[in-house]
Amino acid sequence: MGYRVLREKRPSSKIVTITSFSVIKGRSEPYESSVFEVAGYKWRLVLYVNGNSNDGGYGHISLYVRIEETESLPRGWEVSVDLKLFVRNAKQLKYLTVTDGLVKRFNDAKKEWGFGQFIPLSTFYNTNEGYIVQDTVSFGAEISIVNPAEISIVNPAEISIVNPAEQQEKVTFLSNPPDNVFTWKILRFSTLKDQYYYSDDFLVGDRYWRLGFYPKEYGDVRDVRPYALPLYLYARGFRTNAVATNTWGAVNLRLKNQRSSNHRQQHSAAWYPIRSGYGVGVGNIILLSDLYDESKGYLVNDAIIFQAEMVKVSVTNIVFA
Repeated sequence: MGYRVLREKRPSSKIVTITSFSVIKGRSEPYESSVFEVAGYKWRLVLYVNGNSNDGGYGHISLYVRIEETESLPRGWEVSVDLKLFVRNAKQLKYLTVTDGLVKRFNDAKKEWGFGQFIPLSTFYNTNEGYIVQDTVSFGAEISIVNPAEISIVNPAEISIVNPAEQQEKVTFLSNPPDNVFTWKILRFSTLKDQYYYSDDFLVGDRYWRLGFYPKEYGDVRDVRPYALPLYLYARGFRTNAVATNTWGAVNLRLKNQRSSNHRQQHSAAWYPIRSGYGVGVGNIILLSDLYDESKGYLVNDAIIFQAEMVKVSVTNIVFA
């Protein structure tokens, strides 16, 4: 799909480099880059490492650019763009450039453009091709505004200047980061109401997190394990000066046994979006029948203890290329 050519020149608008790429291999959630500015507009690079199923991306990498922060633009706004998307071939020290030569018109009805079939997974993962080297990959974008005279809110002099990208966004994964275990003790469990409960926020990596659970019966007769206690990890805001992108969170969710080491634990891992309040976890950390059995040691003196052990999180930095 589109025209494909290898070139030496770096993408001028955005470069995203992901280390430890195998960590996220096969994930369906998109990675959304930090916001970058081109010609006075704000953009993000959006990457589906396992293809966007809604855009014919099965068996491919899917890559897009989305315009952001459009609320302040005038009614009926439209931005016409010559869009090129890239993936670095580290073996040849060049960038595979993909474009279809058509003007992309960004507006309220269509804020995202790109290619569902950007590059076949069979090519991308072929070690002889050279797109993945030392488990690291780089994607990029080049945005050129078309017909700038028609866009009154942008200075045409700024549009004509296209500087090579001097920086890149680098995504790294921290295994067992500092202060990665959070403990939450809930007292007077029997008095909890029929509502959702959240822990205090805790900071791991560049982001705040919190636990949440529902204390009453969770499930119905159709569930394979009904009437269980759910436990979820929620992504919150970012620490000061952090680069706000999607955040990888891999966690061991744990209900502690207060009489032995026979803790209930389940693993959860996902990309958490930039927005706050998205939760991922398990619906059955323990059956309520087991929880209320005092001989099993999970509910003691009307108290339970949850733990979140963050075993891997992503951190994004803007670095000089």
